[in-house]
Formats: sequence, structure tokens, C-alpha cells
Amino acid sequence: VQLQASGGGLVQPGGSLRLSCEASRSFWFMGWYRQGPGKQREFVASMFKDGQKQYVDSVKGRFTISRDIPENMVILQMNSLTPEDTAVYYCSAVEGVETYWGKGTLVTVSS
Repeated sequence: VQLQASGGGLVQPGGSLRLSCEASRSFWFMGWYRQGPGKQREFVASMFKDGQKQYVDSVKGRFTISRDIPENMVILQMNSLTPEDTAVYYCSAVEGVETYWGKGTLVTVSS
């Protein structure tokens, strides 16, 4: 199983970035986690195949998760970014009892 994430980079506060993650096969659950400097990895957003979405409170109203089911992709549109969003973002996929992680993509929010 491979999860290939892309879309990270440097953006100014208030800016936007779009993260994409392509999986090598279909998963019931796909989501995004992040790990900021000196912090533990935290949940950001997730989406089940049936359309259910979840977000951590700190990103509600700013981030939107979506999935391209036929392409086995999960997308995270991030708007109104703040320096507190600076982190390595990881794509995750779950099927049954198996959890898979992609390599992280760095998002830096700085002026």
C-alpha cells in the first residue's frame, strides 16, 4: 500500500494551500494528521467513503476535506492559514484493523 502526499510549501498568513494524497487502492477511511514543531501528531480531518466528515475544532470553517473516490484520493483545502498551522501533514488510510501512513508534506505558514 502506498500513500503519496503532495501540495505542501511556504505560504503567508491568510493564504491557502491544497494538499492531495493518492492511495494505491481504495479505503473506507482517509484522513489527514499533522505534527507541528515540538508537538505530538494530531488529527486534522477525515472523510469516510459514505461522505461523513470530521474536523478538529481548530480548523473548522477554514479547512475542507474531500475525496475523489474513483482516483483513491483525499484532498485537504486549507484556507486562512495561520502560523499555528505550520506542521508536517500526514495522509492516513484505514481499512479494517490496518492503518497506513504516507510520508509527510511540510506546510510552513510565515511572513
